[in-house]
Order: sequence, then structure tokens, then C-alpha cells
Amino acid sequence: MLRFPTLPPDFRLRTPRVVLRPLEEGDADALHAVLGDPVAMTAYEGAFTPAETREWIRRQRERYLRDGAGLWALISRETGEVLGDAGITRQRIEDDEVWEVGYHLVRSAWGRGLAAEGAARAVDWAFGHDGVESVHAKVRDTNLRSMNVAIRLGMTVRRRFEVVYRGVRMPHLDFAVSRAERSAAQGRHRTH
Repeated sequence: MLRFPTLPPDFRLRTPRVVLRPLEEGDADALHAVLGDPVAMTAYEGAFTPAETREWIRRQRERYLRDGAGLWALISRETGEVLGDAGITRQRIEDDEVWEVGYHLVRSAWGRGLAAEGAARAVDWAFGHDGVESVHAKVRDTNLRSMNVAIRLGMTVRRRFEVVYRGVRMPHLDFAVSRAERSAAQGRHRTH
């Protein structure tokens, strides 16, 4: 599978309201406001401990080196606050290795379209690289908020599958959008 180029030290992706940048160890407390929230983490069968949040950041930083991508800090341009994370990770869905867009947002920022805005920028970044023909979103079948984000990204369900996480068997949906579908959707939005 394709590997993205190594991220430059000053890597940033910007939208009108958010900035994505590599996670840093110093983001642990802010990110824990999301990952440590049992409501925000229902799809993961519960909140992370502070140590699990630090481990999450460490794994993302390994992904940056190994894959050239990972989940990045999602930062409000207005306040500079870390609101969560969003980005592109290498994932396995059944027997397929795919590029997946992921996102986690602090509850106080829900309902404003920020997760979709950051995720859309990450998807566009991925499609800016040759060899990326589709981007997926692995969504637990009870996670309506994440399903809505995937739909806003132009994704449709491709299949159902199961994941075992923390000893719990969880049905998931594989949402995906191809490069051609994303391009066609963006062309339609520019003409309206």
C-alpha cells in the first residue's frame, strides 16, 4: 500500500474554522477532554484513561513516521484550542488494507460541522496524492453522528463488518468515497 511522503516539520492543513497539525505530547490534556469522555467515546466502549490518551498520541506520532499520515490535532482557528483530532490512517477492514478518515471531537463543539470540516480537509489532502483511489470511514453501526459526518463527506456504505475492541464484538459500517465520486461532488458544489 502507498505510503505518504514524510510530513514536514511545519505541516498544517487549514480550513476557514480549523487547523490540522501533528499531535504533540503537550496535547494530552486537551485531547483527553475528548478521549476521556465516556459519551464521546461510546463507540469505543468507554472513555480512555490519561495513560491511554498519551499512548494514542504516541501511536499517531509513529504513524506519521511509518505512513506519512495519522490523526492530527484539530484546532479552532478562533480560539487556538485543541478540539479533538482528525486525519488519515491506514486501517484493515476485513481482508482489505484501506486509508481511513477518522475524527473525534469534544462534545462542547458538537453540532457545528467542525468534525466534517476537518475530516473533509483530510480527505482532500489524501486525494491530493497519486495512488489514493478511495478513502473509507469505519463507523460503529450505532454511531449516528459519525455516520452523518461520513455522509457529508460524500461517502456511502460499502459493507458491514465486525470489530472486536476491548473484548466487545461491534458491528460496523464501511463508508467510502472514491476519488471520482469526491471530484464529481465537489464539481457539483462549485456550480451551485
